[in-house]
Amino acid sequence: MSRYAVPPESPFALLPDDEIRAWYAFMKVQLRLRYEMNTQLRRDSGISLVDYDVLVALTSESTGTMALSDLAIRIGAERSRVSHQTRRMAARRWVTLHPRPDDRRITDVALTDDGRAMLVQASPAHIDFVRSVFLEALSPRQAAELSDVFERVFDRLIDRGTLPRPVDRP
Repeated sequence: MSRYAVPPESPFALLPDDEIRAWYAFMKVQLRLRYEMNTQLRRDSGISLVDYDVLVALTSESTGTMALSDLAIRIGAERSRVSHQTRRMAARRWVTLHPRPDDRRITDVALTDDGRAMLVQASPAHIDFVRSVFLEALSPRQAAELSDVFERVFDRLIDRGTLPRPVDRP
């Protein structure tokens, strides 16, 4: 018997029980994890999870600067949503927004010293939280297996999805 009771009219009733279990387990974790991470960051640091995502993404560039469209690809969000988000963050002086001198159609988002300081302040408690609710639930072997699984799923998303692969720097 399936762990998840799926009504016959549900589109997921077309899946076998093991696939329903895997999908529902993933969805429960990812939805709750994002909610709890957002709650933890707001409570402990006064920032949202999306703020944190943007700050972390900008640190992936040695200059701390990314084109808005590249930032949207990196965090897997719509460009318009990231545009609104970065304007709010610019008002808090965590980022600056500037048209690119050689192509004014491109907006560059740059991490500020205040943004970097916010990331440094927020990260220890956030990492402790992630460790306590996620990483400590896994043995080293399970962590390695889960990493392999998520890397394969991500590659399929890139192959079959609509966003290009983010440019990862060495």
